[in-house]
Amino acid sequence: MEQYTVTGMSCAACSARVEKAVSKVAGVSSCSVSLLTNSMGVEGAADPSDIISAVEQAGYGAALKGQGGNSGIGDERAEAASGGEKSAEDALKDRETPVLKQRLVSSLGFLIVLMYFSMGHMMWGWPAPAFLAENHVAMGLLQLLLTVAVMVINQKFFISGFKSLIHRAPNMDTLVALGAGASFVYSTYALFAMTDAQARGDMAGAMVYMHEFYFESAAMILALITVGKMLEARSKGRTTDALKSLMKLAPKTATVLRDGIETTIPAVQVRKGDLFVVRPGENIPVDGIIIEGNSAVNEAALTGESIPVDKETGDLVSAATVNQSGFIKCEATRVGEDTTLSQIIRMVSDAAATKAPIAKVADKVSGVFVPAVISISLVTILVWLFAGQTFGYALARGISVLVISCPCALGLATPVAIMVGNGMGAKHGILFKTAVSLEEAGKAQIVALDKTGTITNGEPKVTDLLPADGVSEQELLTTACALEIKSEHPLAKAVLLLAGERNMVPDEVSDFQALPGNGLSAVLDGEELLGGSMSYIGSLTQLPESLKRKAEVLAEEGKTPLLFTKAGKLLGIIAVADVIKEDSPKAVKELQNMGIHVVMLTGDNERTAKAIGRQAGVDQVIAGVLPDGKESVIRSLKEQGKVVMVGDGINDAPALTRADIGIAIGAGTDIAIDAADVVLMKSRLSDVPAAIRLSRATLRNIHENLFWAFFYNVIGIPLAAGVWIPVFGWKLNPMFGAAAMSLSSFCVVSNALRLNFFNIRNGAKDKKIKVKQKKEKKAMVKTMKIEGMMCGHCEARVKKCLEALPAVVEAAVSHEAGTAVVTLGEAVEDEVLKKTVEAQDYHVISIQ
Repeated sequence: MEQYTVTGMSCAACSARVEKAVSKVAGVSSCSVSLLTNSMGVEGAADPSDIISAVEQAGYGAALKGQGGNSGIGDERAEAASGGEKSAEDALKDRETPVLKQRLVSSLGFLIVLMYFSMGHMMWGWPAPAFLAENHVAMGLLQLLLTVAVMVINQKFFISGFKSLIHRAPNMDTLVALGAGASFVYSTYALFAMTDAQARGDMAGAMVYMHEFYFESAAMILALITVGKMLEARSKGRTTDALKSLMKLAPKTATVLRDGIETTIPAVQVRKGDLFVVRPGENIPVDGIIIEGNSAVNEAALTGESIPVDKETGDLVSAATVNQSGFIKCEATRVGEDTTLSQIIRMVSDAAATKAPIAKVADKVSGVFVPAVISISLVTILVWLFAGQTFGYALARGISVLVISCPCALGLATPVAIMVGNGMGAKHGILFKTAVSLEEAGKAQIVALDKTGTITNGEPKVTDLLPADGVSEQELLTTACALEIKSEHPLAKAVLLLAGERNMVPDEVSDFQALPGNGLSAVLDGEELLGGSMSYIGSLTQLPESLKRKAEVLAEEGKTPLLFTKAGKLLGIIAVADVIKEDSPKAVKELQNMGIHVVMLTGDNERTAKAIGRQAGVDQVIAGVLPDGKESVIRSLKEQGKVVMVGDGINDAPALTRADIGIAIGAGTDIAIDAADVVLMKSRLSDVPAAIRLSRATLRNIHENLFWAFFYNVIGIPLAAGVWIPVFGWKLNPMFGAAAMSLSSFCVVSNALRLNFFNIRNGAKDKKIKVKQKKEKKAMVKTMKIEGMMCGHCEARVKKCLEALPAVVEAAVSHEAGTAVVTLGEAVEDEVLKKTVEAQDYHVISIQ
């Protein structure tokens, strides 16, 4: 996605106009314009010069981010700063507020004087110099000159407004310019008419015209709109605080080793392969790998986790994290735009440049809003004239309609909430790639969790040591360690890890053999050592019934019992399991409290899977799913509702892509996972309900903003038009209309900023969302009795061939039971199922 800075936009109608113009450029596949950040994201093969030209022809200015560009109609950003290349942090600096503040102070200086004479003296009798008090023409001229001064100070409204009108794309500035301009023109006419009447000696006529002055309304409209713009700009600046704080984390310098000498250079000059050193208390300048030393590193900047992480030689470190204890020497692996921090910043920035689906509603309304308001204003004037009112009275009602209408509130309703929500997520290590993913995550009805690495730690650990009678734990573990030291099996690593923690030194064995699918054998001091599954050891040694029962209990708990013998004597059982993470049961419970159906996917057999599922507390377990079969499971789950798939982002890529929202978990140093829509920097499952909770809060905030924006205009426009005057006598002065317009955008932005105080970890207020459930197809289940399956590979082979059939939703295969339980989405002939299995060289005995 190419990002551009767009200048000259003042409201949602402007952003809609720019989007429409760029979308027509050949080669542009998608375009999204953000009024909040004055930016535009464009995808496609179009030439940047063509895109910039299209924006300029629409009446605005554009430039590629990081480059200078045309100021277009001259919005506050362009007014406040010009010149060369800016840093990303500099680009987010709030330049609008100081310029608007200066304009407002200057305007108020003239406005206070104008209000003193027009309101204070004329209405309340405040003292004034004799030549003004007695000369109405002089008083009128003074008001005209003071109003002209305020209009010159705020000329941007007129330049932008009328330029947009010429381009047939009226915006908010057009409404302000028309309202203030109409007040000024009519007041000028009244001044000259009064002068003429006074010259003819018609003092009564002159007094009538004097009461038709609306100079103070014109000036007040401009001043109040500027107040609103300043408050809005100040609040908008705060919505990017999270992004700016991320940018400030980037270290400025690095200490590199050049010819063995430490040299301090700017961090941007570090190159891949450079060696750099980091002392305690210093920030790590770029991503790298530790080649010497160890330390505790605070990674809160990236993950939000305040507890330091222990690092040693061979471990990866990331830019912007803080070295807290030891001296470390590292080799740079990712620098510049490739560091984890830079990718996080880019991801948050890209998300802000995209549009949520809900924003399209506001965009459609904004596209016709301003022309509709101008039409309503004209109709209002005509209606009041036909009703017998004076032109001045009718004009005041029309001006009120123009200045109270606020397309800005509509345009800001969605992007401000998206920006704040994205920033909140980034602070807590939750990265939403697009505005769509931030909106859609909260609508989840089903969450599918990959077992390994998501619910569990992904690394087997020893959970139980059960020595046989007369054997100590020390002897059992020492023998197991000696046997497993030469094995490369993941379960062997778990045994060795425990032995290492207990400072055991393994004995040297000879004649080591690994028997695939069975176990291990070796010779130690002339005695044969054996280790492996219960079936393997049971075929070689007589096993006590009590030990068999213990092994079965362990298997039912999802653990793998490993049995060991020495010289034919049974030493005991070591149980190994991929244990679930501490926060997994709590996270699953939180998801269920949100009304979400939690499903666990795993390639394990049914018994192990159900044991893990019970510990985690999931609603449904789907076992025996191979990596390439996860995608088809997600496809079938989508028939029941919106699906969020949570996986490690590597072998789960097809399933992450197939799901409505894919969440990659534990991607701390590899966040560029194309398949996922949301990236969690930490490996904890509790971030999944937190992400969904944040999405729901953001969507709720957007709904509040849109309701306010629509409600304000629905109530305000009829009030300004004078609809309630005949009924209740309610009449709105144009000045109060301008004040209301100023506050509407400010209220929307302020409401979005409330998200900064939202606690994404607190599930106390979680609600079960009411969603239309898709009609679930009544599934048919058939049980096939199959002969010839001997191991897990046979199971996988039968499962794969059955699930390849379009009508098969799921096939649960067990070689131990010799069955395949097939769930069908639609009717399938038994003969088809039989031929499919027998084509794999297995014999089908029966189908029920």
